[in-house]
Amino acid sequence: MGLMDFFKRGVGEMMVARPDGAKSQVVWKHPDSTIPLKSQLTVEADEVAIFFRDGKAVATLQPGRHTLDTSNLPFLSNLVDSYTGGNLFIAEVFFVNKREHTGVKFGGRIGHVEDPKSGIPVETMVHGEFSFRVTDAERLVVGLLGLGRAESHTVRSWMREQVLKIIRDRIAELIVKNKWPLLDVTSGAYTEEVEVDVLKGLVSHVSEYGIEIVRLGNFVTAIDEDDSENLKRLYTDAAYLRTVGGVDGYKQFAAGKAMMGAGEGMAAGGGGGAAGGDGTAGAGMMGGAGLGMGMGLAQMLVRDFRGGESLAPATPGVVCPSCMANVAPGRFCGQCGHDLKPKAEQPKDGSFCTACGTPMAADAVFCGQCGEKRS
Repeated sequence: MGLMDFFKRGVGEMMVARPDGAKSQVVWKHPDSTIPLKSQLTVEADEVAIFFRDGKAVATLQPGRHTLDTSNLPFLSNLVDSYTGGNLFIAEVFFVNKREHTGVKFGGRIGHVEDPKSGIPVETMVHGEFSFRVTDAERLVVGLLGLGRAESHTVRSWMREQVLKIIRDRIAELIVKNKWPLLDVTSGAYTEEVEVDVLKGLVSHVSEYGIEIVRLGNFVTAIDEDDSENLKRLYTDAAYLRTVGGVDGYKQFAAGKAMMGAGEGMAAGGGGGAAGGDGTAGAGMMGGAGLGMGMGLAQMLVRDFRGGESLAPATPGVVCPSCMANVAPGRFCGQCGHDLKPKAEQPKDGSFCTACGTPMAADAVFCGQCGEKRS
């Protein structure tokens, strides 16, 4: 029996529907492009079925059960294969799920973002979930997948890339423009603002492919744990400056921090730290900061938080107990002239090094502090 005889005798009906194992897929393509007339096609409530022929969309069927016959679906007359005696039609059928797809995970690095509150660049990351739905099934199949493939993982993978790209750009821009402290961002204080802005930015990137990002979920912006601790220390220092207030308060604070940074950061050969007059600075305050700043920490905090006055960075030396200025070691304060050597430390014969002001023993020929020969 030849092929034509087979078609003349009649062709069995085919059930055309998405199988249970493919229910979760965004797009599923029916494997057989040759379909007998009178076949039964079932479209689920959350999907549509699109018929393509020669790379062009011919028709879209909405949810329901459809008998594939030219009498109730006239477009099929353009698909019937004349070589089969009108018993078959040739078309590619795509089932596209239009419900909201949730729980699509994404994550990655944003990069170094400068914390507006401290000025320190911090490695920032983001991770979370998003949901999406198909708004134009035909545009999705033609524009993103192409007729030759219909893998759902392609859609999800592409969506992850788009979401991460927009989040990376938007978060960095929002932090800089709005001067949001990074610790506030990582605490979730601005999650709603970020989500609104990101969703708005995604529209132009995904709408042309017939997709809509519905919402972000479990959305977290994070920074390295060590960086977080460093920022907390800096914020604490800034809060202290606001408490003591004014230029004099800053000088006292900065001098102590600078000298302690020198004492700890120069462990290979540095001297011990000195405390400020009110005891706010002491050994160990800089322990574990991990920023490699030492004296640079005081230099970072060189502004009077009340008046905005810029101050010169503190340098290691001696804190004058009278004016609290940080001055070079010597017999007297270079700022106010106060005697920097307590009377108890002065030698009985009253001799001091003429170069650095350090007390010298009566029989000393050279200064034990600077090596200058007694004059």
